[in-house]
Amino acid sequence: MRSPLIELEEVHKVYGRGEAAVWALKGISMRIEEGEFVAIMGASGSGKSTCLNILGCLDVPTSGRYSFKGMEVNRLTSDQRALLRRNYIGFVFQSFHLLDRTTALENVELPLIYKGLGPKKRKEMALEALELVGLRGREQHRPNELSGGEQQRVAIARAIVTRPLLLLADEPTGNLDSETSRSIMELFRALNREHGMTVVLVTHEEDIASYARRRIYLRDGLMVREECS
Repeated sequence: MRSPLIELEEVHKVYGRGEAAVWALKGISMRIEEGEFVAIMGASGSGKSTCLNILGCLDVPTSGRYSFKGMEVNRLTSDQRALLRRNYIGFVFQSFHLLDRTTALENVELPLIYKGLGPKKRKEMALEALELVGLRGREQHRPNELSGGEQQRVAIARAIVTRPLLLLADEPTGNLDSETSRSIMELFRALNREHGMTVVLVTHEEDIASYARRRIYLRDGLMVREECS
């Protein structure tokens, strides 16, 4: 049997100590296969963002086990986790986090600079990513010359330009109107269905979660139910 891309087993996360301790996660277990589109649902304080931070190697469990493509993430050093993030994981956030004074193309090239690629290869891969998100021809525009939806598309292109195994999205439509949100979610769906990208999305909105094939619901740090479509 093939190992899942992601496996969490009885993962707990506690912030603080003693009476000040806050249990963000209370024994979460889940498996996510390569090529899945999964939404992690829950209200504020449910633990969904903490879960996403652990999946993205931005945080580590207090106890329990996290395996990524067979690697025991718990046993990695902080430098090794950073290398895993750089090589295998792309991130999209509610805020676009684009550099204001650089073009769309230059924003998308940034992760490739950290990987040590030369200018010619960076440009080639960045143009491919921008075309994939529907922004070919807008590569020389700066963020203030783009709409909110276009800025998020640049952020998505930047997240996928390294061709990661996993794309993590934290409330990616939170700053967008409903029509633009739908177009962004259709883009995530296309990346998943047409390009085989594994997508894990965190949201509190049912209509956004409905784009995923599987939905995991958290409440007070516990996994309370799961739905598939």
